[in-house]
Amino acid sequence: MTKIGIFYGSNTGNTEESAEAMEKALANVPGATVEVLEISGTTVGKIPDYDKLIFGIPTWYVGEIQEDWDAVLPELKEMDLTGKQVAIFGHGDMYGYPDTYQDAIGIVGEICLEIGTDLVGWWSTDGYEYDESIAEVDGMFMGLSLDDHQTELHDERIEQWIQQLIVEFALQPEVVAGS
Repeated sequence: MTKIGIFYGSNTGNTEESAEAMEKALANVPGATVEVLEISGTTVGKIPDYDKLIFGIPTWYVGEIQEDWDAVLPELKEMDLTGKQVAIFGHGDMYGYPDTYQDAIGIVGEICLEIGTDLVGWWSTDGYEYDESIAEVDGMFMGLSLDDHQTELHDERIEQWIQQLIVEFALQPEVVAGS
């Protein structure tokens, strides 16, 4: 049984709503259990308990990380997550903050790479309008970008991304000989 932990921080409820949609999309995947946890000082220590991780981090103001995540980053930086697969998603505002778009994904993504995780779930920058983002590497975001100005695309993007993660997390059921 593969244990998937979705850890999120949310001030407005948008990231929480997206985390719950992801949990629902993963609910019927054979061999997987999913738990959604709001990131805090009491839950951050549970991160290593999961086989696969999904982090939900909205970008606030001018490229700042959401306050709950900001509080736990020192602990995250000290964790041994070597080889563990981590996927990141975030909410952002490409028109209000085009120079720091989805920077929170980049901040946490860089930490994940520094501590040896296998960062999966990269997402194309096609369809977004912004000037700069530390979450972008060679035309890809380090994770799924959900924009405040494209809410009509959230469900479709979440569904596509979860299907991508099912493959990258190797969650497809194995074919049993003789079946």
